[in-house]
Amino acid sequence: MQLSSADIHAALRTVKDPDLGKDLVTLNMVKDVRIDGSNIVIGIELTTPACPMKEVIRNDVEAAIQARASAVGAPAAHVTVEYTAKVRAAANKSASNPLPNVKHVIAVGAGKGGVGKSTVSVNLAVGLARMGAKVGLLDGDIYGPSAPTMLGLHELPGAIRNEMLIPFEVHGIRAITIGKLVNPEKALIWRGPMAHGAFKQLALQTEWGALDYLIVDLPPGTGDVPLTLAQLLPLTGAVVVCTPQRVAQDDARRAVRMFQQLDVPVLGVVENMSYFIGDDGKTYDIFGRGGAEIMARTMDLPYLGAIPIHMDLRRNSDEGTPLENWRGNPTLAGELDGVCQRVASRISIITVAGGLIQPTLSVTG
Repeated sequence: MQLSSADIHAALRTVKDPDLGKDLVTLNMVKDVRIDGSNIVIGIELTTPACPMKEVIRNDVEAAIQARASAVGAPAAHVTVEYTAKVRAAANKSASNPLPNVKHVIAVGAGKGGVGKSTVSVNLAVGLARMGAKVGLLDGDIYGPSAPTMLGLHELPGAIRNEMLIPFEVHGIRAITIGKLVNPEKALIWRGPMAHGAFKQLALQTEWGALDYLIVDLPPGTGDVPLTLAQLLPLTGAVVVCTPQRVAQDDARRAVRMFQQLDVPVLGVVENMSYFIGDDGKTYDIFGRGGAEIMARTMDLPYLGAIPIHMDLRRNSDEGTPLENWRGNPTLAGELDGVCQRVASRISIITVAGGLIQPTLSVTG
């Protein structure tokens, strides 16, 4: 005898997504089952292309089907797992959402300036796009926009269509920044209402199109722009950036408390400038590596990873070539990918916790 579709279905109900904690059928991740004798093809739709658990799921699916075959007296199966990915929007997304084609809005904030918040924002956006997601970056740092330099936008002309800003399409993402709308030499001496209006225009009067993630690089501190963002858009969550030393931790705690007071879930903490690897290969903990991780643990927050001080990262940021961060040192690329995967995983967990979609299963055989 051979395994039936009912056998496969039963086996897959025993396989849980390691991040989401529920079985693949309940999560509506099983999109296709094809049976040809002992050859079985399983189509799994991941909740993000940045899923870090692909191999774990593949191994668990194969083991579950082989166990089922043994239990019913069928010959060992040859199992192939084929992956697709579709980022799911939050189940409780408001009908009045002003950006209905954006599935998730993610704020990147910090309690103080100079900790690398824009570095994390840019590389998070580019990293998620590299993994297959549709990503936008809103440079919301009204007083100190960094995107023109970090994305290499200085020589690119801006464009408006039907009174809507057209985002720049660079490095696999769509980006908009006030730095391309004002004289780069001009200081923006604006009171709160002016900053509020400028941020609102950037967010709502940009032709974003369909996006899986919109990453918003906030100005440092706990002022007008974060409050405007929380009131303007349904935020899936926030990433807080911190360097290891105590003074940065103190301010990062305030940023965490701000998001919590605004009912914005904190996805976790990223430690930037975590360590430095010298030419001799030795690791130097210049600022006291691990401080942000300790802070995250004491505040019961996920730790999303560390980004090192690296010459390539500095050079690529200055030259506006963020994709080069993945083409040089493998340690840097690995750390950046790790942060992107953990952020995507946290978004999936929050999304699924908001409500499950009823499962469907297409079986041919």
